[in-house]
Amino acid sequence: MTEQGASTSEQRKLKKARHLRINVFFFIVFVFFVALVLRLGVVQIVYGQDYKREVEKTEDVIVSTPVPRGKIYDRNGQVIVDNVAMNAITYTRFQKTSPKEMIETAKRLSTMIELDEKEAEVKDRDLKDYWIATRTEKAAKKIKKEELADKKLEDKDRYKLQIDRITEKDLKEITDEEMKVAAIFRNMNSGYALTPQVIKKNATQDEYSRVSEHLDVLPNVDITTEWDRAYPNEGIFRSVLGNVTKSDEGLPHENLDHFLSRGYQRNDRVGKSQLEFYYEDVLHGQKAKIKNKTDKGGSLLSTEVISEGERGKDLVLSIDLDLQTQVEKIVEEELRAEKRKSPYADRAFIVMMEPNTGEVLAMVGKQLIREDGKYVMKDFALGNVSTQYVMGSSVKGATILAGLKSGAISTGTVFHDSPIRVGNVPKKSASSSIGSVGIAGALKRSSNVYMFKTVLKMLGKDYFYNMPMPRDADVVQDFRNSFSELGLGVKTGIDLPNETKGQQGDGIDKQPGLFLDLSIGQFDTYTPMQLAQYVSTIANGGYRMKPQLVKEIYEPSNDEEVGTVFRPFKPEVLNQISMSKQDLKAVQEGFRQVYQTSGGTAYSIFSQAPYRGFQAAGKSGTAQSYVAVEGRKKPAYTNNVTLVGYAPYNKPEVAFSVVIPHVSSNGTTSNKLIAAKALKVYFDLKKQRESGQTDSNDKEEKEQTEETAE
Repeated sequence: MTEQGASTSEQRKLKKARHLRINVFFFIVFVFFVALVLRLGVVQIVYGQDYKREVEKTEDVIVSTPVPRGKIYDRNGQVIVDNVAMNAITYTRFQKTSPKEMIETAKRLSTMIELDEKEAEVKDRDLKDYWIATRTEKAAKKIKKEELADKKLEDKDRYKLQIDRITEKDLKEITDEEMKVAAIFRNMNSGYALTPQVIKKNATQDEYSRVSEHLDVLPNVDITTEWDRAYPNEGIFRSVLGNVTKSDEGLPHENLDHFLSRGYQRNDRVGKSQLEFYYEDVLHGQKAKIKNKTDKGGSLLSTEVISEGERGKDLVLSIDLDLQTQVEKIVEEELRAEKRKSPYADRAFIVMMEPNTGEVLAMVGKQLIREDGKYVMKDFALGNVSTQYVMGSSVKGATILAGLKSGAISTGTVFHDSPIRVGNVPKKSASSSIGSVGIAGALKRSSNVYMFKTVLKMLGKDYFYNMPMPRDADVVQDFRNSFSELGLGVKTGIDLPNETKGQQGDGIDKQPGLFLDLSIGQFDTYTPMQLAQYVSTIANGGYRMKPQLVKEIYEPSNDEEVGTVFRPFKPEVLNQISMSKQDLKAVQEGFRQVYQTSGGTAYSIFSQAPYRGFQAAGKSGTAQSYVAVEGRKKPAYTNNVTLVGYAPYNKPEVAFSVVIPHVSSNGTTSNKLIAAKALKVYFDLKKQRESGQTDSNDKEEKEQTEETAE
């Protein structure tokens, strides 16, 4: 074969091999292409819907918006607590909203609104957040390279490092003009995403209009209505009504678990004390609910109103606002008058209630507090259930009933009242000329000795001069149990949180003579509300009624009138005393003589013309007390003066207790004057209402107010 032939043969082989490689390559490409087509088919046909749903995945976020709370009325339909609408400017932060965007919006807002002192308050932590948001390059330098590379550190850890490393010098870079922006930014950044945060509450009409006109350049800013509590009779009964948290407070820390367990959000406004807290479940209403739909990036796609919401239900109290208002003035006048005679007397209380139902008609407490060198009168109605005192002889009715129940004495028992000596300790009554008395006379003249001898009989001993004081813990406990049946030494059950039950004194087992002090109200302590429940139990024939402040709960109404009844409250008997009707009548007769017969300890006041017709009954009391005095080593000696009663005595419709602690003289009549004047107001109002008349004083005050307003 020639050289040329060999060359041609080799060329053919190379060409054939090349074609083969090309065919193999195309075959491989074809196989891959087919595999790709098959894979795409599987993805599209088999998993297509899954991937589509993942791409289109959204998140539903339910946001609740507040509604007005229920109103609070008095028993006659007068508004005690109302709602007032305020212009508010809010900001809703979305999940993908950047700090830079928020700062820009805050800058624009700062030129349109003025913040009040509290709204403009910015703490160091708020300033550091603002500094990081506005000085990103400097903030980035606060993190070291190795900290950036450390995979164990999360973004929140690095942010904390930045916060910790910001110095006072750094914060001084923030200008006065920026402080307002920082305050707005702080308010924007508080709370939860997609939940409106109040930037400016109670905005002026000009501010409201300016923001409204520029909403197109204020992303996520809105104008709305914020609700706040209003008190048409400011100061009246205020300490019992309680408070509601502010928009920037949220749930109170001390009751956080309580509210969270009931489905509340941390930034909800709730009742945090007294009636507002106790009846929170009905006052707070049903919040409006809005469903926000967002994509994976946090952008808002749509909103949907799930529930329009409904304002809270209304409370109708048992309190008579006209009676409450006038009695508060009486207590203020008498307390100021007593203060001029008694330097340590700084408070006074009166509770008036319907003895057959337990409805509290008036609950007044006043306290003089020294502010800026002068005394200021403050509402302290809550003190009727939160403070306790030794009450003195007002509780002697309970002592008589305990003695009768035990069988130690009978309705015909007579003791001679003269000074005694027990366990080498002298004891006597305030009056030295009482002589021999039975139950009625002992109550009328307030015989201490009768009570002492009753207790000694309960201990199984007849009195003799300088006798040793018997000991019997069981008898002491039985004695206190009898008091508890009447409401003394136990919680009354009133619809308020944190009621105190008073305090039992210690040491009777070591000093049995203290049992004698207990019998005349000079040892255990009780609240003014307990005194009122005790005398109501005697007045109504032996039924301890639960004191009730809320008379009814009503459905919300769109007009000024109350709606339909949601829940009425019926009188609730806590217990019936185990003393006989005959024994009870013996005490009732003694109480009548205290007020209505010459020599009774309350007769001097209640025999006067304006008060004679009330036909009241009850018992007065004085107890030795002590008060700590600043700058003095020893406490000052004072007296607590008290009074319990009811009227009319033969068909009681109102019962009351009066307590004035720490007066200088046990001869004061302030306690009796408060009760007598309060009863006059009660019966005057009753007469006016029965005749359809309007109280002339109220009308006069209203006209004067209108003239002043004009």
